[in-house]
Amino acid sequence: MPERVVVTPAALDEPWGQQILSRVRSLNLPIEELPRNRLTGLRGETERETYRISKRTLAVVTAPPSSFKLSPIPPSADWQFHVAEGCPAHCQYCYLAGSLQGPPVIRVFANLPQTLANLANYERSGQPTSFEVSCYTDPLGIEHLTGSLAECVRYFGTRKEGYLRWVSKFDQVDELLDLPHNGHTRCRVSVNAAVISKQLEGGTASVPQRLQALRKLGLPRQQGGGGYPIGLVIAPIMAIEHWQTHYTELLDEVSQAIDFDCDLTVELISHRFTPGSKDVLNQWYPNSKLDMDETQRSVKRNKFGGIKYVYDSSTMKALRQFFEREIDRRFPQAQILYWT
Repeated sequence: MPERVVVTPAALDEPWGQQILSRVRSLNLPIEELPRNRLTGLRGETERETYRISKRTLAVVTAPPSSFKLSPIPPSADWQFHVAEGCPAHCQYCYLAGSLQGPPVIRVFANLPQTLANLANYERSGQPTSFEVSCYTDPLGIEHLTGSLAECVRYFGTRKEGYLRWVSKFDQVDELLDLPHNGHTRCRVSVNAAVISKQLEGGTASVPQRLQALRKLGLPRQQGGGGYPIGLVIAPIMAIEHWQTHYTELLDEVSQAIDFDCDLTVELISHRFTPGSKDVLNQWYPNSKLDMDETQRSVKRNKFGGIKYVYDSSTMKALRQFFEREIDRRFPQAQILYWT
């Protein structure tokens, strides 16, 4: 729950903005109407203080015109779009630290109907087109405040070629179970070894809670579930001490929760960081035990000259072989979409 909710004049003019405000009022949260379409009062004296102020603030704004020009997001999906920017969780490896500019306030977008209507321009005639909505936020973590994820599910349930993808570290899925998704939404949860999740993923549902939420989403309707296609995102995979033991325990836990026939995919993402994200994360979480020692990593360059620090090739090979073998053994029907 945010401590402060602010809304811009432009957001007040949007019917979906009013719907968000109605939800916020029902939760008895204070609402501050801003005089201009500009967010202020988010900066503290230090980056750590700015982080604390911003993470406690929900801003109801309109998505900028630039957001209507979609960007591809391989290997996750064909395109990305956004119902919000900023995340309520406190993950100490957060990749948004290097992706979003300014204070990490949670901005939710009041012009959602226009955003959804624009997606039809990107669908490919005669072949499936996938859209990822979790790049800049955790949509389930703010769903009680916005209702936007459910609206997206309803929209994609009416599409012929468009498919929605979302992922979360939260577990409040009951309101999504009866939606008319028509198999056009894949619901995924992000999971990690218990020792990593408990230490580095503050403010989230526990891994067992997430897996039970995924179970609800994937179970057939006649068994009280949502009947959705589902997925696991195992991320960020870390080569910690005794990692084989820790990840074996995770996969055993997954197999206990997902013990029924379902449409299941798996995405495997190893831990990486950039110089910029390391600097921001060290300011946000100065006492973190997250390992970001560049001397123990290899450098990976992108086409624009930017660099990431990743595990060396032998470590990556060992991690990948382990997960591919163990997942195939437990879930032979599952499709591993990618390793990165």
